[in-house]
Amino acid sequence: MNTTGYYTHRDCWKHEMGRGHPECPERLDAIEDRLLVTGVADALQRREAPAAALADVELAHDRMYVAGLRGLCDQLREDIQAGGPAYDAIDTDTSINIHTWDAALRAAGAALAATDAVLAGELENAFCAVRPPGHHACRDKAMGFCFLNNVAIAARYALERHRLHRVAIVDFDVHHGNGTEDILAGDERALMVSFFQHPFYPFSGTESPADNMLNLPVPAYTRGMDVRELIETAWIPRLERFRPEMIFVSAGFDAHRDDDLGQLALNENDFAWITMRIKDIARRFSKGRIVSCLEGGYNLDALARSVEAHVRVLADL
Repeated sequence: MNTTGYYTHRDCWKHEMGRGHPECPERLDAIEDRLLVTGVADALQRREAPAAALADVELAHDRMYVAGLRGLCDQLREDIQAGGPAYDAIDTDTSINIHTWDAALRAAGAALAATDAVLAGELENAFCAVRPPGHHACRDKAMGFCFLNNVAIAARYALERHRLHRVAIVDFDVHHGNGTEDILAGDERALMVSFFQHPFYPFSGTESPADNMLNLPVPAYTRGMDVRELIETAWIPRLERFRPEMIFVSAGFDAHRDDDLGQLALNENDFAWITMRIKDIARRFSKGRIVSCLEGGYNLDALARSVEAHVRVLADL
C-alpha cells in the first residue's frame, strides 16, 4: 500500500509579513481544513518537521547569506523590545518577523526529513505543507516571499548526503523558480522542468537557460489543456531520458484560474493530472520516490482544493 507522508510544523504558522499579505498563515489553515473535512488527512502519515541543520542549508545557500538572514531576525527581536516595528522589509514584497528564521528552518527541515524517510523506504512519497515557500530564494538572496529554497536544499541533500546520481525538480508554480535555477543551473546531476507565466514576476527563465533547465514560458490566460500538451511533448520525454532517481516538486497552485496573483487558467483537475504524470515517471525510474513542497497559491479555496487533488494522487486515493 502506498504511504504518503504529510510534514508540517506550527512554527510555519508564526511567520507573517504584515496585515493583508497574500502569503499568510491562513493558507495552511485552509489546506488542513480541506484535508480533514474530505477525509484525505486520515490516509496520510503526519510527521512534525524538524529544523534543518545549517550545514545542510549551506549545501544550497551561501554561508554569509544564511548568517545574515539569521542575524536580521535576531536584530528585529532586539528592535521590537526597544519599541521598533514588528516587521523588517527585505524588498517590497518580502518581510521578516521574529519567527521567520525558525519557520524557514522548519520548512527546509520538512523537505530534508521527507527526503530521508522516502529514501529509507518508510514512505513512498511526501507532501510538505510549509511556509515560507522557497523557489525564489537564490543562493545569496531572499525575494518573492522566499528565504530558504526548500526544494533546492533537499535536492542537493539527496545528491551530497545520500549520494544519488540524478534528481529531477518539477516546478508548476505560476512564477518562474528563479532561485532554484540559480542554485542548480549547470549541475548535470539535476534536471529542472517547469512552466510559468511570461512575461511575469520575476521576469526570468527565458534568457539562455543552462542545459539542465527545461523552461516553458507561457502567456497569460493559457488553459490547462495547453499546459498538458506542453508537458506531454516536452517535460515527459526529457524526464524519461534523464531517468531521475528521485523527484522533487515545487508545488505552486497560483496558476489556478481563481488565483488573482497569476493569470493562468488551470484548475484542480489539471494539478491532479500533472501529479499523475509526475507519479508515472517516479514509478518507472525513481522507485516512486517524490517529495513535494508547497510554493504559491493565494486564493484560499482554490489552494485547498488544488492541494487536496495533488495529495489524493500522491496517496492513490
